[in-house]
Amino acid sequence: MTTLDTDVLVVGGGPAATWAALRAAQRGADVVLADKGYCGTSGATASAGTGVWYVPPDPEAREAAMAAREGLGGYLADRRWMGRVLDQTYAQMNELAEVARYPFPTGPDGAPLRTGLQGPEYMRRMRVLVRRAGVRVLDHSPVRELLVDRDGAVAGAVGHRRQEGADYRVRSGAVVLATGGCAFLSKALGCDVNTGDGALFAAEVGAELSGMEFSNAYGIAPEHTSVTKTAFYSYATFSRADGEVLEGAGSARGRSVIARTLLSEKVFCVLDRADEPTRRAMRLAQPNFFLTFDRLGIDPFTQRFAVTLLAEGTVRGTGGIRITGDDCATTVVGLYAAGDAATREPICGGFTGGGSHNAAWAMSSGAWAGAGAAAFALAEGRHRDRPVRAAGGAGLRPTGFGAAPSAAEAIRLVQREVLPYDINYLRHGDRLRAALSELDGVWTALREHAFADGSGAGRLRSAAAMTAHARWMYHSALTRTESRGMAKRLDFPEQDPTQHHRVLSGGLDRVRTWTEAVA
Repeated sequence: MTTLDTDVLVVGGGPAATWAALRAAQRGADVVLADKGYCGTSGATASAGTGVWYVPPDPEAREAAMAAREGLGGYLADRRWMGRVLDQTYAQMNELAEVARYPFPTGPDGAPLRTGLQGPEYMRRMRVLVRRAGVRVLDHSPVRELLVDRDGAVAGAVGHRRQEGADYRVRSGAVVLATGGCAFLSKALGCDVNTGDGALFAAEVGAELSGMEFSNAYGIAPEHTSVTKTAFYSYATFSRADGEVLEGAGSARGRSVIARTLLSEKVFCVLDRADEPTRRAMRLAQPNFFLTFDRLGIDPFTQRFAVTLLAEGTVRGTGGIRITGDDCATTVVGLYAAGDAATREPICGGFTGGGSHNAAWAMSSGAWAGAGAAAFALAEGRHRDRPVRAAGGAGLRPTGFGAAPSAAEAIRLVQREVLPYDINYLRHGDRLRAALSELDGVWTALREHAFADGSGAGRLRSAAAMTAHARWMYHSALTRTESRGMAKRLDFPEQDPTQHHRVLSGGLDRVRTWTEAVA
């Protein structure tokens, strides 16, 4: 086993991870970044373009930006955090232009337009910045479990280098988890690396989660494809197979109508509400959105095409690892969280979506987590000498003997309880409880009997992470007996003023939930 010593270990390879690694290195820390894929090319951002919550420092514009989604999020957001993210995002987008030389387009007045990023170019430049800062990048090196010292503080991680076929260990003073959310291998574009691994690692060392009920995000995609860029569907007319307009169906408000209809019949769509200038602008803004149509020989502006909904879980949802400070520290000493792995409730409340707030949160929280982890590790200064132990459980250290499901079988069982619209999207307490009963059985089998090492351990650990994620989601959804943000309950369709709080969760073998007041 290869052993590395460093001040800060960053787990992940997307925007949150690269910003964290960059800021930690700029603070004087020695940094290792370990990515499940190839840093700069894997993940949801690297696969597509994304809007960014970029608002110039004009008081009226900032006020409008903060107020725009407060109601949608169930008034669970925090104005102080929203202001911090707007400030940080504004500075970092300008840094991308000035330092990374990102080629932002210009508007008709010649001013740069910095409200969006093309993911492949953005992440290519972030990899360059990280490497220039001296960060050691471990590509194709999924982390398997965290290390902790005798006091329970996080002290590094163990993983596997797929191309070398060997395990590795990193001893560090602090760890930043920027592993993304969990999309349950639904085939949404760029999300096959997003299996919730970071949340599992965090829970195994005692970290808490927040907002896991806000996890039933589904993106619209052409049938049998993976591109879930939903913004352009605001120009769409949805219809049934016979051409009858599907009343109430829409991208922003009306996705549940599409979901209900898909349970029994196909839904079709045409982007016929976009005029010619808008069509040209759309192709320039999101060229990859149109690749599928061009390959299929479909003009989406004039020809109908069948659509589906793909689960995006906590990638476009809001829940994640609970953070306890401005530096994105967690409830565990030495552990920090950023991006989609962390809860976005401070800026989104109970509702978010693709890009925009998520993209701003990724770069802002990544920067804060990296700087915080560096400050902590450099202040400690003795992490290389402390005894450590591995903290992983399910899939690594079975507690009993017996037949265990394979990783593929466990994933299939989890997907059966999470991907269907009538369980996860159109939620009802009876169906959630039935699904939880099945998920508890999968978890027990993995925890008690499953084992793999080497390259097989990564897949099994991802299956365990998906199972844990689903159980936190449904326990939290059952705790919130109302409809707020994206956490809607068919059996509790109204918002309850007495539940203006956050739902926290934690635990693995026994999941628990409790609430936290919101000012």
